[in-house]
Amino acid sequence: MTPLITDHARTRLHQRGIPLPVLDCLLDYGKKVHDHRGSEILFFDHHARDQIHRTYDEHDFKQIEAKLDTYAVLGGDGSVVTVGHRTKRINRN
Repeated sequence: MTPLITDHARTRLHQRGIPLPVLDCLLDYGKKVHDHRGSEILFFDHHARDQIHRTYDEHDFKQIEAKLDTYAVLGGDGSVVTVGHRTKRINRN
């Protein structure tokens, strides 16, 4: 079941040029870490990237490969609160 995507997250998806299939991949394969403030951050680690590469055919993988720096923040209720492009490492502690 696809989680609820808030209006803010939909706006950020559009503003940042992140297609919904990339968000779907992130929800399916992304690594979750807690931010210690009640939310979770989803991002593509090396394991997730490898799994996507094995799952998708070469053409489909090339379509989303440039967007694998995407992250999403999930609220306490599991809804997607916001999305963006990762420019820094995510603290896993």
